[in-house]
Amino acid sequence: TLLHLIGLLDRPEDGSVELDGDDVAGLDLQARAARRNRFVGFVFQHHHLLDELDALDNVALPLRIGQRPARQARERAAELLEEVGLAGRRHHFPDQLSGGEQQRVAIARALAVGPRLLLADEPTGNLDRATSDQVFDLVRKLHLMEGLTSIIVTHDEELARRCDRIFRLAPAGKQSEDVRTF
Repeated sequence: TLLHLIGLLDRPEDGSVELDGDDVAGLDLQARAARRNRFVGFVFQHHHLLDELDALDNVALPLRIGQRPARQARERAAELLEEVGLAGRRHHFPDQLSGGEQQRVAIARALAVGPRLLLADEPTGNLDRATSDQVFDLVRKLHLMEGLTSIIVTHDEELARRCDRIFRLAPAGKQSEDVRTF
């Protein structure tokens, strides 16, 4: 729910959501979609790649939705696939990629529009430990290189300990703690 609110997928029933200093809770559907496309990158646990598109076109998709010319979108997608170590797999379809490769395609897609905010929901939840570590290292590297704000939701304590700051959320009525690591 929190990621859906921050990512402009849902509206709060009460209160406000501010992104980049603007209250975005009251924006209409079209304005929220436009802001989301420019400002937010999503990495989901289950990748949400389109089966009928190869890796290159899956990464280029948000750029095309944002009205970027096809050639320019595909060039940017190719650059990102190279950055995530999948240049040689760009014409492979999701069912031809391993789980870790699919997640790296999803990360490249999330970064395609140059978002300022990266939201990752259990980005390593379906991966073995070695692949999990590779994906997290990639997210961290890109986070530092791109100057993103990254919010990663995870139940993986080991992964969480590697983050700069940890917030534990608890159900209403229970105290949550703010744990900071540097």
